[in-house]
Amino acid sequence: MPEPGYWTLHEEACARGEDTYRDPETGYQVFTRIGLRKRERCCGVGCRHCPFDHEQVRTEDRADRIQQAAWLTRTRPAADPAARILFWSGGKDSYLAYLTLAAEADTPIVLLTTFDARSRIIAHQEMAIAEVVAQAEHLGLPLIGVPLQSGPDYLDQVAPALALVPGCSGLCFGDLHLTHIRSWREEAFRKHPATSGMQLSFPLWQQDYALLLAKLAASGAICAISAVRHDLESVSVGDIFDANCVAKLPRGIDAFGENGEFHTRVTFDQGS
Repeated sequence: MPEPGYWTLHEEACARGEDTYRDPETGYQVFTRIGLRKRERCCGVGCRHCPFDHEQVRTEDRADRIQQAAWLTRTRPAADPAARILFWSGGKDSYLAYLTLAAEADTPIVLLTTFDARSRIIAHQEMAIAEVVAQAEHLGLPLIGVPLQSGPDYLDQVAPALALVPGCSGLCFGDLHLTHIRSWREEAFRKHPATSGMQLSFPLWQQDYALLLAKLAASGAICAISAVRHDLESVSVGDIFDANCVAKLPRGIDAFGENGEFHTRVTFDQGS
């Protein structure tokens, strides 16, 4: 029987009131949140189970060091219960969702991005978390990062991030038309105690692709292919995603790559 992962070992150690546990991969002793709390303040190193929201980790170091949800930009939202959190991947869908929300101009927007805790890469987009920090800084928006660990439930890891925006009642997603993904979100977020009372919104749902392409072009942002399925030869990483790119796609390929055919990253000038 395989040894439990570190998250399980940590929770078991906390249940016993212990200050440390043995990491199953390295054999090192790791402080639990109980042990770290005895220090009474964040040490600034980026400890795995920091109970102080990594508050002493320098902002410019957080993308590389944090091990749980924390702010990645100096910008913070105003204390506004109407603030909405936009789940942000750094690609075209989340950017178009942002443009839609920003056009409403009635509520503050907070970005939330998840990334692999080891590689520091955004899943599927193949973007380093530092690139997403640069996007948020360009847009002047607050950004929360959630480094995802293997083992713990996704929403259990995201929940502490939502607590960083007190009173927030709205979560937004850039989903376009994949019903099974939207259904999963609606069910999972409704059942989780941290999100059960939050309203979910999908500002791009079922919108016409031609209109979205026009909105993307009008924004002035540069959208490029960041990852491509191995058997899709008509586009390559680095190609600009626009109407001309879509026209080259073979029949059966979703124009926005919604079935995983390709992914994109957004930048705001050629040097970014």
